[in-house]
Amino acid sequence: MFNKLTLKDIVVKGKKVMVREDLNVPIADGKVGDDTRIEAALPTIKYLLEQEAAVIVISHLGRPGGERKEEFSLKPVADHLGLLLDVRVSFVPDCIGQEVKEAAAKLKEGEVLVLENTRFHPGEQMNDPEFSKELASIADIFVNDAFGTSHRAHSSNVGVANLLPTVAGFLLEKEIKYLANAIDDPERPFTAILGGAKVSGKIDVIKNLLGKVDSILIGGGMANTFFASQGYDMGKSLVEGDAIELAKNILDKAGPKLVLPVDYVIADRFSDDAKKEIQRVGDVPEDWMVLDIGPETLEVFKKVIDKSKTIVWNGPMGVFEFPRFSEGTFELAKMISAVDGLSIVGGGDSAAAVNQTGLEGKITHISTGGGASLKLLEGALLPGLEAIKDRD
Repeated sequence: MFNKLTLKDIVVKGKKVMVREDLNVPIADGKVGDDTRIEAALPTIKYLLEQEAAVIVISHLGRPGGERKEEFSLKPVADHLGLLLDVRVSFVPDCIGQEVKEAAAKLKEGEVLVLENTRFHPGEQMNDPEFSKELASIADIFVNDAFGTSHRAHSSNVGVANLLPTVAGFLLEKEIKYLANAIDDPERPFTAILGGAKVSGKIDVIKNLLGKVDSILIGGGMANTFFASQGYDMGKSLVEGDAIELAKNILDKAGPKLVLPVDYVIADRFSDDAKKEIQRVGDVPEDWMVLDIGPETLEVFKKVIDKSKTIVWNGPMGVFEFPRFSEGTFELAKMISAVDGLSIVGGGDSAAAVNQTGLEGKITHISTGGGASLKLLEGALLPGLEAIKDRD
């Protein structure tokens, strides 16, 4: 149940409303590459404009390390937002200071002001009280709509929330409702699909989900560590040596709930034009490496997926950036899109894979936050969400 105060719980007319969005999008040659996250922010911003608020948008972009770096400027994002909203969007090349205060003071109802990257200041990631105070000083109300950074306790989500009346935006509310409800009250059978490179990053996810799901399907580089824990020689495949014992313990606890690949696509080097072969699970030749799941594995996975009523997928099945090793990930996306039930795809690579197959319209919910969705799957609390008061 989502029990936080939301936009619909407050009156914003005539107020200066600061909105924290996650506008961390790829920029190339001064233009926005993929605008998925900007699109996801629009419902909240449009609602505030309709309600005659003056809207101040803040966000980070990339990892500039607490200093100004022009390649991480939000100016191209502000320009793109203006095109999507079809309103004039002003931009200030900082997020605190005199110029910001003056621009905010002039901002009228129905207008939008975008401030510069909050991570140009070291105070942002330190959740520095003085930096938070400066940010909050130009607004009457704070709306946290940045699910993608809600697992971090930074000034622009937690710090400001402690200083202003704060509510959740529509995107944050939607993300939490889908993910939390899927985990806590799923329609069954409930299947989790986990991929990506490392087991260590998803140990807590697996532990939390084992008691909640009917099946966990494992692919990607993390499957190699499970095979190594069973005594297979994995050649030059990515294996986390220090997670082998952990993987062994998980296999013992999980029993038949945890489903590993039965075959894999191996390559003689890490390259799209490498020699490749399909091999049943077993010792990988000395100089070869696993780069994808095989066709028999897809059949095994399909049987589980087709019966599922709730599916949560986080992490690719192989090196899908190489077209010749993308079949496992893309075929999986197709299977999930055909499911008669609730399908949720965690952010990052899995979302990119779905978008590349053009199936995004057939997935119930594609999360905008990879790290944040993983934290929710772990059962962890999200500081950005916790900073918003509960409804009475």
